Amino acid sequence: MGNGYTLLRVRLTPRGGRNSLTSWENAVLHARVAVAPVDGGANRALTELLSRSLDIPKSRIHIEKGNTSREKTVRIEGVESNELSVLILKGLSSKGTK
Repeated sequence: MGNGYTLLRVRLTPRGGRNSLTSWENAVLHARVAVAPVDGGANRALTELLSRSLDIPKSRIHIEKGNTSREKTVRIEGVESNELSVLILKGLSSKGTK
C-alpha cells in the first residue's frame, strides 16, 4: 500500500437488507447496509463494510463529504488509485461478506 490517499465516490443504500458492495459503475461504488441512517449508524456500517471488504483498517477510512447524504466521498489513506481499483474488484467478487 502506498503513502498517499484516494478519494472514492460511494452511493449508499441504508436499510438495504444486508451489508454488501453491489456494483462499481462510472467510478461510483454502490453499497448497501442493513442499518437505518440514524445517529451515523449507516456511516459506521459503511466504514466497517469497506474495511472488511477491501481489507483496509477502519482507521484509514474517513467520510469526507456526504455524512447526511446517500452520495458520499470517502478518503482511503495509504492506498493509491490503481491499488484501490484492484481491492474493489476483489471486494465485489466476494460480495462484501467474509
